[in-house]
Amino acid sequence: MLRIAASAKTIVRTASLEAPPLGIRVLPRLYHERVVDHYDNPRNVGSFDKNDPTVGTGLVGAPACGDVMKLQIKVDDKTGKIVDARFKTFGCGSAIASSSVATEWVKEKQIEEVLTIKNTEIAKHLSLPPVKLHCSMLAEDAIKAAVKDYEAKRASASAGGQTTTGEKAATA
Repeated sequence: MLRIAASAKTIVRTASLEAPPLGIRVLPRLYHERVVDHYDNPRNVGSFDKNDPTVGTGLVGAPACGDVMKLQIKVDDKTGKIVDARFKTFGCGSAIASSSVATEWVKEKQIEEVLTIKNTEIAKHLSLPPVKLHCSMLAEDAIKAAVKDYEAKRASASAGGQTTTGEKAATA
């Protein structure tokens, strides 16, 4: 069985090395080593409990290409610093690499600071080709959505806490 797979691989490899017809120039499409590294060894894959009040979840997608990205941040309420980040991405290698880089970049930063991360910085870091820029845009959008979700949970919790305190004062 392995021999068949190995010989098939050789056939595919030889077939792809054949010269194209005259007048047609075929250029290989290569990814930068950082994209390949983050695709082969993605950092911070996984998820947190979305109901945890210290967790913000950003879920974004690009209908045109089918990429879907979920990025979660875990925030220390006392300091406002992001202590951990996780992602799950369904999509191409560039989308996975963009998610992985985004989680690395947001860790140990203040919320206000991560909102300044731009898709152009992610794209430049990964040397993404123009056709893959939407992947870095998804990563930026996912960061913003996660922060927005965390802040909404925090506002809801503090509004709920104020109501409870007010009710206790009225009851007493």
